[in-house]
Amino acid sequence: MPKLKTLSGKEIVDIFISYGFEVASQRGSHIKLRKISVDEHKQTLTIPNHLELDKGTLRAIYRQSLGYIIEEDLFNNFYSE
Repeated sequence: MPKLKTLSGKEIVDIFISYGFEVASQRGSHIKLRKISVDEHKQTLTIPNHLELDKGTLRAIYRQSLGYIIEEDLFNNFYSE
């Protein structure tokens, strides 16, 4: 069974920037990422900017992002074989 990697908020932001998201704003330790799709639909993710994210938080970010990014593309960024 694949295991979740240990990732920081900065690493997560970098992953999503590579998929076309941009930093929209930051309030405290939370970074809001935004991407506007071809049909003008806003896609928003909020990432805590912590040195190490809890496994449950990583899993929740992964599940939420599957609505915007194909799982086959995203899987290797979050899970190790």
